[in-house]
Amino acid sequence: MSTRTITLDDRTYDYLLAVSSRESKVLAALRAETAQLPLSRMQISPEQGQFLRLLTEMLGAKNALEVGTFTGYSAISVALALPPDGKLIACDVNKEWTDIAKRYFEQAGVAERVELRLAPALDTLNALQQQGRAGSFDLAFIDADKGNYAAYYEACLSLLRPGGVIAVDNALWGGDVADPENQDPDTVAIRALNERMGKDERVSVSLVPIGDGVYLARKR
Repeated sequence: MSTRTITLDDRTYDYLLAVSSRESKVLAALRAETAQLPLSRMQISPEQGQFLRLLTEMLGAKNALEVGTFTGYSAISVALALPPDGKLIACDVNKEWTDIAKRYFEQAGVAERVELRLAPALDTLNALQQQGRAGSFDLAFIDADKGNYAAYYEACLSLLRPGGVIAVDNALWGGDVADPENQDPDTVAIRALNERMGKDERVSVSLVPIGDGVYLARKR
């Protein structure tokens, strides 16, 4: 028993992966290639990818959103759990990163399930609203520019069906959000959304300390 979440040292983390990881060869290869990029720190961890896949399965999700695709690890994790006729709309603005993602979508066999929209995410989310897609999505994963986190959250919440879930990445931000003296703009934006979600009566919430922190919100 424990009265608080334990700290994972290297030995415990390695054990976690050893007994639970089901990372495919394709995802492992993508993670290795991404590790060579200057901004490789933007890559989610393998256990977080597996968590997203399980969450997708538990929701029985058919329609999903992703805000911030990078090289595709999270997109593949979600898409693998979608039914053959399911669809993940993946939003990003960087062609270099998403070209890597598209290669791995093909290798993972999920290219038909992922619709990549290379445009500012708010433009894509607003367009979906105008197309009458409000209330039609089961899952949304937000992992993009932090300054727009609040806007992404509101747009995704509108597009989500009752019972659908938003997962917001980097909610713990390396612990910086807990330091009130840290007024870095990204930190301030994440801290503000965390506080907003915690008080939002439209959703049920849990901040899960996996990866860099994933704040889950289930639409009521």
